Amino acid sequence: MKDIAYYNGKIGRIDEVQAPITDRGLYFGDGVYDAAMVRNRKIFALDDHLDRFYNSLRLLRIEPPMERSELAATLNDLVSRLDSDAPHMLYWQSTRAAAHRKHAFPAGAKATLMAFAEACPLDRHDHPYKLITVEDTRFLHCNIKTLNLIPSCVASEKAKKAGCQETVFYRPGNRVTECAHSNVSILKDGKFITAPTDNLILPGIARAHLIQACKKLEIPVSETPYTLEELFDADEIIVSSSSKLCLRACEIDGKPVGGKDAERMEKLRAAVIEEFESATAAQ
Repeated sequence: MKDIAYYNGKIGRIDEVQAPITDRGLYFGDGVYDAAMVRNRKIFALDDHLDRFYNSLRLLRIEPPMERSELAATLNDLVSRLDSDAPHMLYWQSTRAAAHRKHAFPAGAKATLMAFAEACPLDRHDHPYKLITVEDTRFLHCNIKTLNLIPSCVASEKAKKAGCQETVFYRPGNRVTECAHSNVSILKDGKFITAPTDNLILPGIARAHLIQACKKLEIPVSETPYTLEELFDADEIIVSSSSKLCLRACEIDGKPVGGKDAERMEKLRAAVIEEFESATAAQ
């Protein structure tokens, strides 16, 4: 299939598969999700994504819709039905239940499972990002990959209207947390610095693979909070996500930034691209 979708055992094209109106994801956002890149019908870093997905379910006290091995088999079966080896984004989510609208958790209800895959090329790595900054007014559970993404949607729209590609969030005291739909890290004095995986950021899979690449390249890593001032003063600014992997930022709020450690930046970018391409190479 050109694209494919799944809902509670039903499989078809994205515009064919439907969820019931009573799905709690529709009126409460009561669910979690994850997403991974696919190439040559292979899901990149699936184990890492499943670790995060099941942790998000646990933190929201949602009983998993199926065992981990069964979910992995279901997702792999879906991407095997694609008719193209080109990059796709695989998205899946689980909501607490399809049940009549009551705020308290419905007793005995079974979690739903939805998934789909559609074409999604990796972002161009020869095209640096322009960023804006916005105060982070989201809730205090950003480590859970929930469906509640309105602040990120609003921030992404602000970036688009400003002619930029991403938004950097910051908390009181100017602590940088993450972007609207990415992690953001910096290189400074030869060190890779990234916010700690506390409750203020999502533990990004691409971020984790960047840290692994740093260790292989003998680049020191510091998982510590840093400020907007340190962001603007960084030698390089790195935006990372499953579809970006490792992108350089060249501008924030209209001011030029980074560009001071291009050689190290390129080594790091090349390392994560090589890992992705090797793991998803055609057999």
